[in-house]
Amino acid sequence: MRELRKQHAGSHKFYARGITLYPEDALFREMSFISYYFHWGREDVQSLSHNERRRWCREISEINASLNPSEKKEKSILELGRTPVR
Repeated sequence: MRELRKQHAGSHKFYARGITLYPEDALFREMSFISYYFHWGREDVQSLSHNERRRWCREISEINASLNPSEKKEKSILELGRTPVR
């Protein structure tokens, strides 16, 4: 146990400098969105880099907006906030 503590002793300094992790809810929302539209499996979506995943979400949202024009502009998946789980 002491060896494990020694290995990770400096990690708190790294995160204390303002590094934040990507919110888990946002990650799952993006993964669900891509999986739904492309019928990709979890492993395929998880293998995408952050930038690739966000790009696919933008592309899908743009396609949806162009196929469903309306006076009320629909939000992109990337603009949606956290939704409560019921």
